[in-house]
Amino acid sequence: MPNIINKKPMTPARFIVAVVVILIAGYFGIDLTQGNLAPARSTIETNTTASDSGSAPTIGVAASQRTLVDLASQGRSGEMVEFQARIVRILPDDNDGSRHQRFLLAIDYTPSNTDSVLIAHNIDLAPRVPVEEGDVVRVYGQYEFNDKGGVVHWTHHDPKNWREGGWIEHHGIRYE
Repeated sequence: MPNIINKKPMTPARFIVAVVVILIAGYFGIDLTQGNLAPARSTIETNTTASDSGSAPTIGVAASQRTLVDLASQGRSGEMVEFQARIVRILPDDNDGSRHQRFLLAIDYTPSNTDSVLIAHNIDLAPRVPVEEGDVVRVYGQYEFNDKGGVVHWTHHDPKNWREGGWIEHHGIRYE
């Protein structure tokens, strides 16, 4: 344990620098406690619980919504996101081309005056998820910006293994 008795008190300027460094590290996903200066992947992974035992960490709703807010407010697309949210509306399947199961998830942000994000889950490549309005799901997929709140797709494996696959988790079962 370091000797902190002879340390000088932190000046306001040093305090501000420390806070700025911590905020920048947090924004870029840098773990200052482990000496790991490599950025984490663009998803935020927090709130790991013992019940996960071996599965991917869960993500808190507030953290996930912050990620979606950042992407939407910057008009960014093409990033993989992981989040958990409640289903507010089941939509009819999109049967044009590849068939997609569609539903809206409640997200508490308003970058474009919306409070939901569309999930487009390819049911030609992955099993249909047996969801109902009010269910909570975990999603890992690619976010695409639009003025209606955005859409998350690639919530399934890539049959050609050219890219990272996604998934939807419902009641502990992963559909990929």
